[in-house]
Amino acid sequence: MKNYKKLGEIVKLIDERNKSLESSDVLGISIDKEFMPSVANTIGTDLSNYKVLRMNTFACNPMHVGRDERLPVSLYKKDIPAIVSPAYFMFRINDENEVLSDFLMLLFRRDDFDRNCWFRTDGSVRGGITWNDICEIKLPIPDIKEQQKIVDAYNSITKRIKIKQKINENLEKTAQAIYKKMFIEDADLTLGKLQDFCSVFTGFPFDSELYSDSDGIKTLRGENVTEEKLRWNTLKRYKGEITDRIEKNYLHEWDIVIGMDGSKVGKNWSLVHDFDLPLLLAQRVACLRTSSISKQLFLYISLKIRKFTEYVTQVNTGTTILHISGSQIEDFPVLLPNDTVLEDFGKKVIPLYEQMRNNIDEINKLQIFKQIVISRISGM
Repeated sequence: MKNYKKLGEIVKLIDERNKSLESSDVLGISIDKEFMPSVANTIGTDLSNYKVLRMNTFACNPMHVGRDERLPVSLYKKDIPAIVSPAYFMFRINDENEVLSDFLMLLFRRDDFDRNCWFRTDGSVRGGITWNDICEIKLPIPDIKEQQKIVDAYNSITKRIKIKQKINENLEKTAQAIYKKMFIEDADLTLGKLQDFCSVFTGFPFDSELYSDSDGIKTLRGENVTEEKLRWNTLKRYKGEITDRIEKNYLHEWDIVIGMDGSKVGKNWSLVHDFDLPLLLAQRVACLRTSSISKQLFLYISLKIRKFTEYVTQVNTGTTILHISGSQIEDFPVLLPNDTVLEDFGKKVIPLYEQMRNNIDEINKLQIFKQIVISRISGM
């Protein structure tokens, strides 16, 4: 049977400062509730006032909850200490015999926790939340044995995901090794431009009033294109009429899509797989399309081996928001092998990428199972 407790009854606030400069590893927290290297410029900053993050300590960023509709919070699990902004809240469990730290982190991943935080934000532009308001949030706390069962189930799924991700990393390395062997070590090929190898087109400027969160066809926007994968936490669907012009924006499996705006322009590009479809291409996302899977995969690996990211940093434009144009993408230098060589290349790498695709599909399903495990807490 569930027992609801306020968060303030479960945890205590921690405020240990980096006075001895024990660490210079500054971390931030993503909206996916994971620690990440801080994007803040800390050159010349006095790090002695930053807060020291130790094993099994939580940290949260209370400043942007109203804007992001999430509380960025995560549990630090490393032995080596790191530091976080002085504006962050840090806290620990009062008694691990009553509430497991890993279980509390699962509670923080629930949608209703974020909704509760959002409801309590202040009236500022970004919407911050106070420590007192966070402490007032009530959470369902089952007995410790049930907590452990839920944590074990969640960790088992997480472990399976990591195994699949590691397999894909090795398959990717194998494909790149084949590429290097065929097109760098053993080949004397003509160097041309990307426009000589494939077509480049951008999506349709969909009317925002025709977007829906639940009904319609998935639409790929810039924020959905991340580094080597598509992300759907900000998914929008097009619910308007499918005209001839819009129908041309349906993506195909193995299309390469590139986000054209933002601070990570040049890094955010990915392959489209069958489980993503049907999918419409929106404005400010470029699609690279050739005539065969072999060519698509050759081009995809070329973007990595020939350092597309570095190329973009040299040619991108914009000051406040960086962006790259379709013509700049078309000018990217690529090798131009003949169709016979590409067909041989495809025979070697297509099975690798098909296995990667299947693993990604399984990972996506496992991510859904993780959410089901978390949602079960509400029904106990």
